[in-house]
Amino acid sequence: MATERTASDAHIESTDSQHRWLLLSLLGAIFLANVDTAVVNIATPSIHSTLNASRAELVLIVSGYMVAYGTLLITCARLGAMYGHKAMYLLGMAAFTIASVVCGLAPTGLVLVLARIVQGAAAALMVAQVLTGIQLHFDGQARARAIGQYTMVLAGSAVVGQALGGLLVAANVLGTAWRPIFLINLPIGIIVILAAARFLPADQPRGPQRLDLPGVALLSAALLLLVVPLVLGPDAGWAPWIWVLLAASIPAFVLFVVVERRLADRDGNPVINIHLLARPAISWALITQVGSFATYFAILFVVALYLQRGFGLSPAYSGLALVPWVALFGVAGPVLGRLPARARGLAAPVGSLALGLTYVAIAVALAAGATSGWLLIALLGLGGLTFGIQFAGTVGHLTSSVGNEHAADMSGLVNTVMRIGSVLGVAAFGTVYLSLAPNPGQQAAVHAFTVVTVLFALTTLAGAVTAYLAIRERAAARQDAGPRRAPAASGGGS
Repeated sequence: MATERTASDAHIESTDSQHRWLLLSLLGAIFLANVDTAVVNIATPSIHSTLNASRAELVLIVSGYMVAYGTLLITCARLGAMYGHKAMYLLGMAAFTIASVVCGLAPTGLVLVLARIVQGAAAALMVAQVLTGIQLHFDGQARARAIGQYTMVLAGSAVVGQALGGLLVAANVLGTAWRPIFLINLPIGIIVILAAARFLPADQPRGPQRLDLPGVALLSAALLLLVVPLVLGPDAGWAPWIWVLLAASIPAFVLFVVVERRLADRDGNPVINIHLLARPAISWALITQVGSFATYFAILFVVALYLQRGFGLSPAYSGLALVPWVALFGVAGPVLGRLPARARGLAAPVGSLALGLTYVAIAVALAAGATSGWLLIALLGLGGLTFGIQFAGTVGHLTSSVGNEHAADMSGLVNTVMRIGSVLGVAAFGTVYLSLAPNPGQQAAVHAFTVVTVLFALTTLAGAVTAYLAIRERAAARQDAGPRRAPAASGGGS
């Protein structure tokens, strides 16, 4: 008996170890993709001086990556379902690593722009498989803990991106200026590829299927018409052509939905399962996620402007002021993953409500004269904690609302919503702030930040309502499904 218990314990330890390495392999994609989202912002002055890059090239070096990343996530999730998630993950990671080397060696601004677009597309291919992998290979409490770790890496990579970018550019290793921020991805990418090849289980693709090319083309066009104007709008002064493109995105999305619905009715293989979006438990949760991510990325953008332009503080100070937010965001996920299922189920609306109240507290503190210093930093940390609770709760709700056969669909939707929310937030809230505080100065900065924070609060309090509607609809759907399953179960046992 002792021998049997020892063998069993060894098997459990081996399985746990394999799951840890599997999760680490998957999270390597999130880490690299997010670091390369943040790191370039720090390096743009150095890129401008060394490559003599134009303003348009600098904008595209940052936004080209984001646009390619955001618009291709759903398509890449579908490719994983068709050809195997492990194969697509490894292909994406390899392409990302190679594109990073090209970025690091780029001789001109144009080459760097093109390499960044390829890098963004590769990031979409590998990141689209991450949530799918978590949903396929983790269940119950293990999945909750995995989502917690996902949240922590999502937050930590943003901190690393900001800090690493500053350190590497300042170090100017062998006179290479900004180039190490990309070249460092080579050894990291190789390690992740080797780990993923070893620990990611080989999955069976769904068999011979045809990619919905009309759907891919329409979705990509609609997302580009939405995302590109939002990314370029502030630098273009919101010129008329920006609004024309934004308006054109509406009929493009409508046409996409019509085409996908017809394909689904013919038992085809649409790039997005429209029937999932028709489920209120999913659509309400995705709306919550759009709003919360809009405020998150916007506050990262606005706080830097507020502290540097408004109070003349250093970039280092403004970066450190946001560390508590990002750090406590990362803490929330692992803690939530250890709570009972009922508490996790309420995390999305409770987290949204708490985040909204935190924004209210920041606005009150600003109005009371606490315009900088420890109180503002502490409230920002509380905002990160509450956002982490909301985010982990919403992702857990979404991934458990569908079966494994829809894991790729959900992964693509969640990741795309996050990217769109981030672009919407910076464009909308950033524009409001800059319109109220167009020039340096404390008084205008405090007024602008207060107004924007109130808008943050309204957005996230509305998100608390949509998150509640999502969990209510899911509970109602389960109650409706229960009685229909009961007769079948009873009959099978008789």
